[in-house]
Amino acid sequence: MPSTTRRNDTPPPRTGGSETETLRGFLDYLRASIAAKVDGAPEPQVRTAAVPSGTNLLGLLNHLTFVERWMFLGDDVTDWQATFQAAPADSVADIVARYRETVERANDVLDGCTDLEAPVPRPRSERPAPSIRWALTHMIEETGRHAGHADILRELIDGATGR
Repeated sequence: MPSTTRRNDTPPPRTGGSETETLRGFLDYLRASIAAKVDGAPEPQVRTAAVPSGTNLLGLLNHLTFVERWMFLGDDVTDWQATFQAAPADSVADIVARYRETVERANDVLDGCTDLEAPVPRPRSERPAPSIRWALTHMIEETGRHAGHADILRELIDGATGR
């Protein structure tokens, strides 16, 4: 097991008083945490499964990119399990940059949403959209869950800890 290297540990955000500011503040905090956890992780360990399920650090961020695109940008995903594997040609920097760009685009959509009760805007209407409140809450849960997985996987890879 690698020796533990403590990274800067960023405390939870102090957000504004509104529900929207609180939800978006915590989501952005978790997004930044998991991107930082993957950024700079060494190859090939970043792709190596450390648990029987096959979960790997790079795959977690790749998956979250697809979830963000599905939830806020209206992309279709036909095979969720496949999203947990990054393409062999994609580097750590590629996956991190793609995630950050997707988050930026998702935030552009959210910036135009002032009513938490309103549905997430969808470019196509084949499927019903959840409310902004539900989408933000789900993304906090989804990102937080996988950020916890990433904490453990990164520590197993090179001992790095912290948010």
